[in-house]
Amino acid sequence: MRFPGPEARGAIIGFGDVHTRSHIYRAILEGLAYSLLEGKERTEKTQWGQDNRSAGGRGGSQSDAAMQLTADVFGMPASRPHIYEASGLGAAIDAAVGTKLHPDFKTAVKEMTHLGRSFDPNPDTHDIYDRLYNEVYLQMYSKLKPLYR
Repeated sequence: MRFPGPEARGAIIGFGDVHTRSHIYRAILEGLAYSLLEGKERTEKTQWGQDNRSAGGRGGSQSDAAMQLTADVFGMPASRPHIYEASGLGAAIDAAVGTKLHPDFKTAVKEMTHLGRSFDPNPDTHDIYDRLYNEVYLQMYSKLKPLYR
């Protein structure tokens, strides 16, 4: 059985009349980061590195605020590559190995990829996010599930 199930929908809780569009946008980013963290925890038995890498031409990797938020939620550094279009770089790496410019993928990746800016987690902010993740986020699905029908 999948958890959460296919009936699950997004929800924003805890808002009042003092909150603005900026708060809603940040809540969406936080929800996405929490969802990624939940996925990470489910797959931790597989290999995870010591930091979090983000890439993409139009996504959150372009936003310093989103990158810092990700570092704070995960409690580990978040880094982006030196270029934004990682899929193009992946194709170039494939071509470099295919044409024997580099002898193997390990060498090609080492020679052709470099880290751009990295964001270290703020321990105080991570503690807050960690508490909210465990006490609120992980409880939301079971509390909201009856409403999804």
